[in-house]
Amino acid sequence: MLKKNINLLSTFTFVALTATTLQAASSDIKSAIKANGQMVYFEKQKEVDSFKELFSEGNFYGRLRNNNFYYWYDDSANNTHFVSAIGASAVYQSAKYNGFDFTVGMYGSRAFFNETSSNVNTIKPAKDFFSRYDYVNTGSKTLYTFAQANIGYIISKTKLTLGRQLVETFYTKSNDTKMIPNSFDGAVLESKDIKDSTIKFAYLAKQKLRDHKDSHSVLMYGDAASSSATRPEWSQNDDSAMHKGLTYTALAAAGKSTNAPLIVLDAQNNSVENLQLNFASYIVPELLSEAMIEGNYKINLDGFSLTPGIRYIEQFDNGAGDVGGASITKTGLSGYKDQNSLDARMIAARVVAGFDDYKLNLGYTNILDKSDLVTPWRAFPTAGYTRSMGMYNWRANTKSYRVELTKGANKTGIYKDGFIQTSILYIDGDKAKSENDRLYYYLGYIQNLAFAPQFQYRVRFGYNQYIKDSDTKTDYLDSRLEFNYTF
Repeated sequence: MLKKNINLLSTFTFVALTATTLQAASSDIKSAIKANGQMVYFEKQKEVDSFKELFSEGNFYGRLRNNNFYYWYDDSANNTHFVSAIGASAVYQSAKYNGFDFTVGMYGSRAFFNETSSNVNTIKPAKDFFSRYDYVNTGSKTLYTFAQANIGYIISKTKLTLGRQLVETFYTKSNDTKMIPNSFDGAVLESKDIKDSTIKFAYLAKQKLRDHKDSHSVLMYGDAASSSATRPEWSQNDDSAMHKGLTYTALAAAGKSTNAPLIVLDAQNNSVENLQLNFASYIVPELLSEAMIEGNYKINLDGFSLTPGIRYIEQFDNGAGDVGGASITKTGLSGYKDQNSLDARMIAARVVAGFDDYKLNLGYTNILDKSDLVTPWRAFPTAGYTRSMGMYNWRANTKSYRVELTKGANKTGIYKDGFIQTSILYIDGDKAKSENDRLYYYLGYIQNLAFAPQFQYRVRFGYNQYIKDSDTKTDYLDSRLEFNYTF
């Protein structure tokens, strides 16, 4: 099977390279992929005068991709495995007619792994290559879905979008780093009418995680009462950061909605020169709410800059604590001061030094000893401070320290000279809550081929080393190789 995957990867690479070589001389690049996985579209959306042109004058964006994960444990008792996948997407963005437009995006993925050596329950990050729920119930390793299907209306600098869409806020992200993006069903209002400000309000009725074909509840964990199929927990919000105690049975028994919406407010302001202010909040009615405020001030010096920043998060328990408990992983877990409260708090600070295209980021986060933070919508509360690949460091009484160095960052998503990101993260976990101290080493590299910028490859490595009294834990390596071709 490993040989088959290598042959498949080689074939994809050859085809993509050949295609880009043939088209590079005659085609301008239409789209690109930023380091965080967000797409950048370069073709200008046309204003048209007829309903027919709404369709005929739109822009089509295609993407072919290959992703490969090798997850290695420093212990033969654990499930070291290799998983590969190929995928494609087609996104159509219409022209604008009388303020209206629409977007449709179809995505597909096919996973390849050895069933005898790769337990689908322990496939780790590669689980997003396919639907585990479909696999255990039908045997399918193929996943295809509409991750975008929406209609928009624009007035001045304000746009209302209805339907399934990618929602980029502090609490919600498309997080398109595997094969299919995370998307939501609902309404999003975005406005730039206020000078130096961007405000986004979202009412999200459903979520569709990256490894799901259909949408599901934003904050409900499936169980046998919600589905009679095999592994019902994989049919609902089974994100790695999901609160596992908020099950269908527990919510229903408490008289809470199992389909409560996620309501998000997100705002940025740059009225003061060199000062970036951010505010965000979310509410899941009768369950939970949270608010974040952040400030970053850039100090320009002779040849370089310093940007100190601070972030504060407050989480409010509106009934979810009595249902699921203070821990997002297990109910009744010891070590929490109040087992039935989800009140939580985080403080974070950083200093970013910039010189030429280098950035050095020294970050710190502290989740106070109350409860865990609940944010299972593919955005990470410690991002930009101490978030590293695969690290969920927002459990109660967890302190994290990170030093990160990047070179070659830009907003276009075209890295002809390469983009490198490396960091060392130290997590001081709370043993009373079954959290261990660890060091995490990360190295990532992204490059677009100079002669064919439509073709981009990514290599990423993350090594987790448990330290101090963590001898019972197994160190591991998370390695990823990805190829993308956009057209």
